[in-house]
Amino acid sequence: MAQQTAVESFWNKIALQLSVEQINEFLPEFQQAKATEKEHLMMAFNDGKVNSILKKRNSEEYYNQTYNK
Repeated sequence: MAQQTAVESFWNKIALQLSVEQINEFLPEFQQAKATEKEHLMMAFNDGKVNSILKKRNSEEYYNQTYNK
């Protein structure tokens, strides 16, 4: 089972409190925040801030295996 990023976890909690119209209104911002978080996670991976064992995989593969469902 894939882990959730912080942005996904936050969205899943607040989306329960929003109307369909509000979800549709804020969905583009959520998607942008998720893309930014993905970029930051991959940069951290490439900068060596992730367990050295994982360095054998590229950052895109790491992100997809860890966070994509």
